[in-house]
Amino acid sequence: MPLPTDGKRLALAKEVIQAFDDLHGVFPGHRPAHAKGILMAGSFTPTPEAAQLSVAPHFQATTPVFLRFSNFAGVPTAADNNPNESSPRGCGLRFQLGDHVHTDIVAHSTDGFPARTAQEFVEFLHALRASGPDVPHPSPIEQFLGSHPKALAFVQTPKPIPTSFARESFFSVSAYEFINAAGARQFVRYRILPDAGNEYLSAEAAAAQGPNFLMEELVKRVASGPAKMQLWVQLAAVGDVVDNAQESWPADRPQVLLGVISLTQRVPDDDAEGRRIIFDPIPRVAGIEPSSDPLLEPRADVYVMAGKRRREQAAH
Repeated sequence: MPLPTDGKRLALAKEVIQAFDDLHGVFPGHRPAHAKGILMAGSFTPTPEAAQLSVAPHFQATTPVFLRFSNFAGVPTAADNNPNESSPRGCGLRFQLGDHVHTDIVAHSTDGFPARTAQEFVEFLHALRASGPDVPHPSPIEQFLGSHPKALAFVQTPKPIPTSFARESFFSVSAYEFINAAGARQFVRYRILPDAGNEYLSAEAAAAQGPNFLMEELVKRVASGPAKMQLWVQLAAVGDVVDNAQESWPADRPQVLLGVISLTQRVPDDDAEGRRIIFDPIPRVAGIEPSSDPLLEPRADVYVMAGKRRREQAAH
């Protein structure tokens, strides 16, 4: 996936990465956000309903996958039990369609997003950084949230610590358009849900855990059998907003199970492909097209720019 040649896109991607660097610090060889993670390998087995919604190849047959769970912060030592460093947790899912051929889903553990556009997200990150404990009220982040009610709702959404990555739910930020064999189109949003159901810790129980407990628990879990996650989509109805990550669809919209992800082993930290993987929020595969959400293109640019920097830093 090449970097864009458009100067404005490049400048915006650099601005987002710089905002994360300013907020978390720079840790060479690591992502500017979601730096600490664990990469798992397994497979995805689709349901018949998936093939009816889209001609995408991974909805037609069982496909190998990588799945990376991560903490939010751009700090490689971010504690799994610290909500300020770990929440929202990330989930990057890659369907391996062939040699150097893949499509990805990028999701996180809060159903929503704090900004409408990448530039607004930069403003959010700047306000966070400028709002230390000694800053007079109203702080920059209080001012930002006061004028951005959707961001305030995102920040106020409870983000409890799960007992396991395999007991957490993850939501794609943007909508996508599925195309089936008859050419019918349907806008959807992904949901990656735990096969075993959600399970969360109280604040006190989370504080009693070790800083790496989620990573360690997942390794132990797959040692005794596959950890399974279900891939669902929520279907948009006519008139639903499909180009705004901050606009949720009504809860009564139908949901369809696309298939089951079965995670069977951890990818070693020294695995070359694991170190190099750059997830892409744009599908780039037949049968799935991106919506016109203005976050999608900048996110893809940021991921590839940050990924190239990470690879260059790791090589030195």
